[in-house]
Amino acid sequence: MGHLDEFRRRLIVVSVALLITTILSFVFAQQLVEILAVPIGGLHKLESIDVTENINVFMRVALLGGVILSLPIILYEMIAFIVPGLTNTEKRALVFSLPIASILFLAGMAFAYFIVLPNTIPFLIGFLGIPTAPRPQTYFSFVSRLIFGIGLSFELPVIIAILARLGILDAPFLIKNFRFAIVLIAIIAAVITPTPDPLNMGLVMMPLVLLYGLGIISAKILYRPRN
Repeated sequence: MGHLDEFRRRLIVVSVALLITTILSFVFAQQLVEILAVPIGGLHKLESIDVTENINVFMRVALLGGVILSLPIILYEMIAFIVPGLTNTEKRALVFSLPIASILFLAGMAFAYFIVLPNTIPFLIGFLGIPTAPRPQTYFSFVSRLIFGIGLSFELPVIIAILARLGILDAPFLIKNFRFAIVLIAIIAAVITPTPDPLNMGLVMMPLVLLYGLGIISAKILYRPRN
């Protein structure tokens, strides 16, 4: 019952934070929609076929903005619930890691927006030479999944650092299993990228491999054996 009560309290905190940040993101939702439409050439390149489609897109983008703004709180509540009984030092390390996690998430989103999308969209639109007029709902669903998925994948070194701090992973283990990590990263890249060409898959794999290397360094620094 104690765990259920703690889960309820943390869920309430996350829900309230997400509600507040989503309401705030409504103010900038129109600008976000226009920014996300840049890779395809602007909103005029999209065609709606449903009267509710545009409002659904607006709501989706506003919710995405709310999730991004509330991500530090969500991460903290999740980790604090999954890993109970942290010492004061470990709690301070957790709080310190949240800004780094947020920066990495934003870096992943920027990488997806400025590097991956400009290469992916033309490939998909021009495939087989068939004229394409994407629907807003389909386009923004695709773009939001891609950006959010790559943003989450950039959290890899933070996850490794936390597991090392808790004594679950160490640098020798990560180095020994480097080949398996490459295979896993390739699978993640294949799932994230919607195109079958190796170029876009390689674009996603390269930073993830570098981030895995950064995770090895952080594990070497932060690892503490479990008692």
